Parts: sequence; C-alpha cells; structure tokens
Amino acid sequence: QVQLLESGGGLVEPGESLTLRCIGSGNIFTIGTMGWYRQAPGKERELVATVTESGTTDNAASMEGRFTISRDNAKATVYLKMNSPKPEDTAIYYCTARDKFTSEDYWGQGTRVTVSS
Repeated sequence: QVQLLESGGGLVEPGESLTLRCIGSGNIFTIGTMGWYRQAPGKERELVATVTESGTTDNAASMEGRFTISRDNAKATVYLKMNSPKPEDTAIYYCTARDKFTSEDYWGQGTRVTVSS
C-alpha cells in the first residue's frame, strides 16, 4: 500500500504562482507514474499532468505551458508548479500514483486551491 499526502493549496490571487507537493509513504518502491488531477465545483475530475519514473511528462492541453509537474524519486515526491493561475483553476487538486507491478492507482485526499482576487 502507498499513502499520498498533498500540501501547498490555499488562496492565491490570479497570476500568483503556487507549488503543490505530494509525498508518498508506505511501499514507495512500487510507485511508477505519478500525477495530478483536479476537480472543480460542479465538474468531473480531470487530468492535469503526469510524470513517469524517468521524468517524462504529459500535460493536459488546456494547462500546457502554465503548469509544470516534476518529481523527486528519492523522496517519493511529486510537485505541481502553477504559474499564472486563473480563477478557473480553482479546484481540489488530487495526487495520484500508479503501482508499477499491479497497476493499482493510489489517491491522496486532495488539497484545495482557490484563485481569487
């Protein structure tokens, strides 16, 4: 089992950068691809970005160029840097990790990000 704990959310003004962090614990040697999803009020959960163990990233097209995902394998940690967030980026952001042996997906509890002036 893997546990994921997100942090770094909060209230930010439009254009103010914010970095989310997610730390894995437990059987971290099983962690393969990690990523971030988000769910805005009244909307379905959507993919933000993923990063493989080797560092290959994939961003949702609507967030390409504004959000940067990265990871530190030694610390079982994944980051999401949000540059120039907009009010429509307001959502709960969830961390996810896939078990590279079983393909089971683990999820964190989420961290709320509110973009407002």
